[in-house]
Amino acid sequence: MAQMLSELGISSWVDPWLGLLAILLASWIANADFHRRFQSSIRRAPRLNALSALPEKLPSLSVIIPAYNEAVNITEAVASILANELPLSAKLQVIVADDESTDETRALAEKVAAQDPRVVVFTVPPRPTDQPWRGKNWACMQAANRATGEYLLFMDADVRLEKRAITTTLTNAQSDQSDLLSCAPKIVCSCFSEWLVQPLMALLIAVGFSFEGVNDPTKPDKSAAAGPFMLFRRAAYEQIGGHASVAAETVEDFALAKAIKTNGLKLRYVLGLDIASVSMYRSFAGLWEGWTKNFHIAGGRNIVLTLFSAIAIALLFVVPWLGLAISLVGLSQQAPAATPALLFSGVAIALQLYMRLSAAAIIEVPPRYLWLAWLGGGLISAIAIASMIKTETGWGWTWRGRSLNIF
Repeated sequence: MAQMLSELGISSWVDPWLGLLAILLASWIANADFHRRFQSSIRRAPRLNALSALPEKLPSLSVIIPAYNEAVNITEAVASILANELPLSAKLQVIVADDESTDETRALAEKVAAQDPRVVVFTVPPRPTDQPWRGKNWACMQAANRATGEYLLFMDADVRLEKRAITTTLTNAQSDQSDLLSCAPKIVCSCFSEWLVQPLMALLIAVGFSFEGVNDPTKPDKSAAAGPFMLFRRAAYEQIGGHASVAAETVEDFALAKAIKTNGLKLRYVLGLDIASVSMYRSFAGLWEGWTKNFHIAGGRNIVLTLFSAIAIALLFVVPWLGLAISLVGLSQQAPAATPALLFSGVAIALQLYMRLSAAAIIEVPPRYLWLAWLGGGLISAIAIASMIKTETGWGWTWRGRSLNIF
């Protein structure tokens, strides 16, 4: 065989090209399987549609916004809540928990509060030093202690509610008897790095945490929630111990969702594209810090799984485009295996593009920069590795500059 290849003049090409063909074939298979899993998850995802008419009455609601240095967001976030259309009898409380911000977060929130008595603003006390409190858990617990509503909606400051978000979610939570209703909001990309990463992250989350499995009460190990929008029945929130029960958790939304299911309560995870939108990051630095904070922990802090995820993401999104570039170079040099390599990479890219386009129609994220999926995928693979290193060593493991490396 080797002599025959040598006589054909391709012995210098065969080994690396066979390796490339094998990798490209694996990438094609991975893209096909990933697309199948995404379609299975997203097409079975329940979606909340805004109510066409207001109900006669609603249970009382406290909306809680933990805010640390959210001056760029807080005014619009509170305004979007207050602009909601509600029955005349509705009782709404909005609590802004200023988490010792160093910017104008509290001052801006107080300006809104001065014009609407439904808004309460306070600065949370310093965190205890005798136990770890990570992320926004301390602020959320302090706000929950001040809340008066029968339902508690924990909402991030970068979320914007639609005008019937409150009536729709409260009505649905009551009719479906949900103890925790979490809505995955519509993703709004406000910077280039978000356009590269967020649409791919949405695909990965939909596959990794399928709506069907999360909403199945017989599968307590399948738990997930969207931290930007979590609506609890207050009695259920108190039953699981609230945010105090997950004080040391960085990915508190998943931990709270797991607590709901393991306590025999009802978790409902839905698409809330008509209910809320979120723009999570305004810069690459913010995106990098945010995702490296969470990625490794969201996977169960499993080193093997994180490493596998980094490789799999590269296989999905980077390899087809890299194979295309290598194949084109090979064709220019008349490499015999360049044509099948080009075919394999082309099929994988076509699958990838089709998946992105079909996903865009469902989750309503415009398919911009499709040709840069290799860069987005490469960034996410790097995020996975960096997240693992940060979490396991504590080096640079921060959120908004605050260290998460506490005892």
